[in-house]
Amino acid sequence: MLAAEAVRLAAIEVLCPTQAIIDQSGFPTLAGERVYDSRAVPLQDLDAGQPYTPVLALYTAESGSRLRSAISDASDRDADAVIDIVAELAVGMQDEGGQFADAMAEEDPDARLVLAALTAQVRYLLEHAPSGSLFRRVVHSVSAIEIKTFSAPELGMRWQRQTIRLHCDIRDDDFDVPDGELPEPCRTLLSGLPAQSYARAKLAALAAHFAQQAVPALKSTKLTTAPGVTGEALPQP
Repeated sequence: MLAAEAVRLAAIEVLCPTQAIIDQSGFPTLAGERVYDSRAVPLQDLDAGQPYTPVLALYTAESGSRLRSAISDASDRDADAVIDIVAELAVGMQDEGGQFADAMAEEDPDARLVLAALTAQVRYLLEHAPSGSLFRRVVHSVSAIEIKTFSAPELGMRWQRQTIRLHCDIRDDDFDVPDGELPEPCRTLLSGLPAQSYARAKLAALAAHFAQQAVPALKSTKLTTAPGVTGEALPQP
């Protein structure tokens, strides 16, 4: 559903503000500008001068809506979305297929604290910070938060990666908008984003799929009646 995409894009703008990218300063998390939409960090984006690179990647895991009650009409619905934010300390790895980026697979207590700080920054920005109001405009509430560490205990392996799963109560897609316009809440979010933002560009591209279609002009009308039908009023008893 489109409202779930709006939630993810709003979160990206909060976690990596357009103005910070332009200024190359003032990033609100340890990940800096390494905040990725529905994809993992590419190898070339790693900081080769550091033992690891903090990164964030956002995904829409699932979404849906349901009628509020048995007597609700089709438009009276509650909706929700699950957003996964993967926070990790990425490093370059090598296998038979070549080099790639992956989460650091070392049990480093100091690195673990860095990862915990990155996770806390994400929660603060989206739930509490004034700058997170953009996200909170499209999310009524975050009903549950799960934070899961990526690990394989049976192999004694733990990676410096956590998935922050946000269960969000959101507005359902609203198609009662002028023809050719984006459905809500995407339409309102688009108007509130900075001109040069990544999220705005993506929503603008989405809006192109809702381009207004020309409706042929009505030139004439014709009324046809069945044989024997005169249009006279029925006799009163």
